Amino acid sequence: MRLWIARHSDLSIREQLVGQLLLSILSGDLRAGQRLPSTRELARRLGLHANTVSAVYRELEQTGWVESRHGSGVYVRQHDRRKRIAPEVALDRLIADFFRAAREQGASLKQVRERLRRWLTLQPPDHFLVIEPDEELQHILMAEIEAATGFSTVAVVPDDCRRPDTLVGAIPVVRLSKLEAARACLPSGAECVALHVRSVPGALAEWLPIPPDALIVIASRWPDFLRWARTMLVAAGVHPDAVECRDARRAGWQKGLKNARVVIADVLTARRTPPGCRTIAFPVIADDSLETLRGYTRLAMPLPDGTSGDWDT
Repeated sequence: MRLWIARHSDLSIREQLVGQLLLSILSGDLRAGQRLPSTRELARRLGLHANTVSAVYRELEQTGWVESRHGSGVYVRQHDRRKRIAPEVALDRLIADFFRAAREQGASLKQVRERLRRWLTLQPPDHFLVIEPDEELQHILMAEIEAATGFSTVAVVPDDCRRPDTLVGAIPVVRLSKLEAARACLPSGAECVALHVRSVPGALAEWLPIPPDALIVIASRWPDFLRWARTMLVAAGVHPDAVECRDARRAGWQKGLKNARVVIADVLTARRTPPGCRTIAFPVIADDSLETLRGYTRLAMPLPDGTSGDWDT
């Protein structure tokens, strides 16, 4: 087992040792039941205080990777790889396997670092970052974007964008009406995609004109969807008495929906309407904005030569 210490690293010596020992366990360099060097032996080998090594062993024991046997020493614990493991541990195993493979290829630590730095610089974004203060709308926008692009999404409120790590690997998106507020929280020069909302009358053209006695139900967990859709329908000529709004957060909101001529719902609420209802799943995001997002995903997809797509493709 080879260990090294970078004296001028941003990581503490304890963190460096814990990380290296954990990687050795995960990669199989340290096998279950194998005895670790004694505290004094490892401290002498690395030129450290014995208390530092003791703290490292205690942390690994507390997290279940090693066990102390009284009068015998510290040993690697047996772990059943078939059991479900935490995502971060699974990622650590992948990293450990990578380092082991690099070592078997004869790559030096310096070479590995240089190549990793290059790939991290070139790595394209891997998710959309939905910047939206309304929690209910966050879920709707995320569902629409993921369905249209196949890309994962993460939602945050504008103030979260002040944290540098929030934007790592992200393509920020925000409703056009909230664009300026989002920009005020984003770092200078950061790009943000403005999302346009869909036209309600345009989507309902085939249903218009609607008879005065026909009931239209608008259903959503997002209160603004209810207000916005009703306003647009009335503006399109639908009689106000023919429009009923249902808050999908309340019990019994699905009752009597089959009697409606049509139920207009956001994409999430539409999945919960009873079978047999004439339901229009009404996306909030306009088609042109969704196509713009699909363009970003094509840009992020690596090409056969390992590079990312060009902006003009």
